Amino acid sequence: MGRHGGGRALQRARGWRPGGPSRRRRIAALLAGALLALAALVTASVEAWRSGDRSPAAPAGSAAWLGWGFTHTQYSADLGQDDAKATAEKTIARVPLPQNQHIMGWGVDNPEPRPGTYNFGDLDRRVELMRKTGTAPVLTLCCAPDWMKGGGNRTDWSQKSLEKAPDRAHYKDFAALAGRIAKRYPDVRHFIVWNEFKGFYDDSRNRWDYEGYTELYNLVYKAVKKQNSKALVGGPYVVMDSEAPGTGSYDSRVSGDWGSVDQRAVDALEYWTEHKEGADFAVVDGASYTRTGSRPVPDEFRATRKFTDVTEWVRKITGLPVWWAEWYVEPADESDARKTWTEPHRVAVQATAMMRIAEANAAAAFYWNPEEEGADCPGCLWRGTQLADGGGPMPMLDLLTRFAKEFPPGTGLRRIDVGGADAAAVQVIGAGRTVLAVNSLDRKITARVDGQNVDFGPYEVRWL
Repeated sequence: MGRHGGGRALQRARGWRPGGPSRRRRIAALLAGALLALAALVTASVEAWRSGDRSPAAPAGSAAWLGWGFTHTQYSADLGQDDAKATAEKTIARVPLPQNQHIMGWGVDNPEPRPGTYNFGDLDRRVELMRKTGTAPVLTLCCAPDWMKGGGNRTDWSQKSLEKAPDRAHYKDFAALAGRIAKRYPDVRHFIVWNEFKGFYDDSRNRWDYEGYTELYNLVYKAVKKQNSKALVGGPYVVMDSEAPGTGSYDSRVSGDWGSVDQRAVDALEYWTEHKEGADFAVVDGASYTRTGSRPVPDEFRATRKFTDVTEWVRKITGLPVWWAEWYVEPADESDARKTWTEPHRVAVQATAMMRIAEANAAAAFYWNPEEEGADCPGCLWRGTQLADGGGPMPMLDLLTRFAKEFPPGTGLRRIDVGGADAAAVQVIGAGRTVLAVNSLDRKITARVDGQNVDFGPYEVRWL
């Protein structure tokens, strides 16, 4: 299945001429010395990476390096009670972050309910919210109006309909819509093409229709660039599903103690990489738990190593800055709700996942904000604006904003020594004078972290 390895063929060096025996010995000695030096350098680099002492992979001013942000979903701060909305805007703007919004669904109406008839009211409102409270607005170009996917002029909001890809005959129509949106919001400079390959699974071949997605991507890429040459466009936003070690039917070489990424996802990303007509960043999403059974392996904290391994592989394959459009750590129930963990447990595992993403130097990562109308909102960033006292920050927003400030892309991480009987339970990351430490156990522990004796509460996230 798919394409593996390869790449450009090695080329022979030109201009070398064979010399006499003494010259060959000198050359051999020089080469041996160079190889020893190189080996020492590689060893030092590997040890530095493992210990956390590494030089940052400098973003070099690239506009693709947005850092940590979040995605607006069905309920956000643009609707609700006036006082709560004002509070939420202040809460979000206190530490502005990049923000992402889809062009249809997730709180936004159909942008083109009939061919040539546009409805940008909801999208205008969300973009304005992002402008007022964030650093960089991002638009995900998904999903497609019904008439582009075999429906009529009436919008069917069922999940089955929303997640259907446009018919191939309407790829150009969707690209034209994307171009119109890029023109309408000239200050929006970042666009993600589609979402999770929705509607692009080929049941007859039991694999992703990556040819169809890439055809659509290329049309959208050109349409957006035509309207705004300064815009940055990326894809393919494929889900990096994985299974536990030795249990998957589609195991790939992208693997670790946490399991193996599905080969079909690997094939999709590799095909897009080979056949795209341009990209400014590569986009993926995924969970640290397994697709079957939703099991974090070896456990919920160590399973987050998947985010490091996948980030490094995607960057190696594509040569592009890597974005996480979504990442998940808590298994969902049948209705896709994540409400089985306590909030301290949830925040502790999320903090650990963010450490792993930061260690791989991802260019951007967007937290999927599961806002709801009521007070019961596990993992939400702020209290719902439908509530009279809504809009205030929740624990996950405190973590996200502080982490964004202390560990942006390119941060030079340093080694943090951890000691004591419970040292193995402490997850840690540090840069400069800042250290973030997490207790991965549901009990009190004591550990020595970066020279300090620290008493942790159960699942405590501690800034030192």
